[in-house]
Amino acid sequence: MDLTPRLLEQFIALADEKHYGRAAEQLTMSQPSLSQAIQRLERIVGVRLLDRGSRSVELTPAGAAFAADARSLLDAQESALARARQIASGDAGEIRVGYVPSFGHWHVPRLLSALARQLPDLRAQLTQASSMALVEALRLGSLDLAFIRSLPPRSEDMEISEISWERFAVALPEAHPLAGAAELALSDLQQDSWVLLSERSVPDLARACMLMFRQAGYPPQVRARAEDLSGLLGYVTSGLCVAIVSEHTAELSFPGIRVVPLTDDGAKDAIPVYAVHRPTPHPAVLALLRHADTWFSEGP
Repeated sequence: MDLTPRLLEQFIALADEKHYGRAAEQLTMSQPSLSQAIQRLERIVGVRLLDRGSRSVELTPAGAAFAADARSLLDAQESALARARQIASGDAGEIRVGYVPSFGHWHVPRLLSALARQLPDLRAQLTQASSMALVEALRLGSLDLAFIRSLPPRSEDMEISEISWERFAVALPEAHPLAGAAELALSDLQQDSWVLLSERSVPDLARACMLMFRQAGYPPQVRARAEDLSGLLGYVTSGLCVAIVSEHTAELSFPGIRVVPLTDDGAKDAIPVYAVHRPTPHPAVLALLRHADTWFSEGP
């Protein structure tokens, strides 16, 4: 004979009511059927669980211990069912998320903060790498989702969506004559030396920067190229160069730098944020992406 959840529920109801009639009514069953179920339970357990009186029943010491354990078993079963359903829906479990280095100071903290508020049972395991490396990790199955800046050269086997845009700004040394400006145009900086992003690391952004220079009517005096944001800001801090960066770079506590918005055509909504995943994603990917468009624009 099986120790079923229904049998445990019947025993707990009788243990609470200590009366067959009231327990049977609560369970929407007949009193004789409840009595037979409890007798069957005692045969399964192999000990007497109840002392039966003419008007009520009392738990034996073994019955009291069994009632407590039965409640724990039913609670554990309900928790197991709920957790399985959460994981299947993507609202719980673990998701492996990759991001490019420039997202680390602004986007990722907001993602984690919102994740804790809106999907508290979903844990993110984070990986930082270049856009190309993250896409390859997705193909190999070591990531579930990636946030990147540049589209991969081959994307037929990936699902890609734009979830946010950022504005271009210019990073200046604090001692620069224009560092106190509220906003600037590239034409204001024709005499400056520039550090630009490498086309190898972020080709889309590098091309967007050069397009803006062409629209401004001059080629930049390129002193250096950098692979990432920290490289760009290192050159700017040295006082040797200025650089085009994301508007959110202003949130960095980077000494010796002032970030000023650019007014040029093409500066607004110039830097895309892409979400990339495999065509048949982990359920948690879809759960996370339901909120991601707001996470990347909200404060923490």
